[in-house]
Amino acid sequence: MKIRKANVHNGKNLITNVYIYENKKLEFSMIAIPEVEWSTTVQYVEERDVLKARLLDSLSKRVENETAEELADKMIHWVGEM
Repeated sequence: MKIRKANVHNGKNLITNVYIYENKKLEFSMIAIPEVEWSTTVQYVEERDVLKARLLDSLSKRVENETAEELADKMIHWVGEM
């Protein structure tokens, strides 16, 4: 498991840690942000534009839209590195 520093503001709160677990055998990553009680899985074959739309839709239910956009961009980058 990797812990990434997001350091993204959500209103007056700061979202600091994003946890990423990679399962190479089953070809997916699980991403969690406990501070906003949010998590999802990302399949290796999922296209970036589809992934971004899905992340934005899901995150915007928990955080402000601007925060969701910033987090989605960071998570797509981090998952792409793995």
